[in-house]
Amino acid sequence: MSIKLPYYVYFLQSIKHGSFYIGVTNNIERRIKEHNRGQSKSTVTKRPWELKKIEKFSSIEEAYQRERWLKRQKSRIIIEKIIEDKNNIGE
Repeated sequence: MSIKLPYYVYFLQSIKHGSFYIGVTNNIERRIKEHNRGQSKSTVTKRPWELKKIEKFSSIEEAYQRERWLKRQKSRIIIEKIIEDKNNIGE
């Protein structure tokens, strides 16, 4: 029997610039540390980052599907509404 880890779509906001970043991981704490240490090419220039929201998924496929949908929207307004939605806090 294999253990199925949850996957998360996480929303970060640059404290310095105010911009958002959306990613997928199975370890939130590790991933935020990596972003803030500059270990991610796509976020290194906008450090430090603050976690704004997480959404939990039972499979990596579901998490990546959600991430792709969010990134295709290219809308700060949609991201801000999702983050502010108290009915969908995440874990």
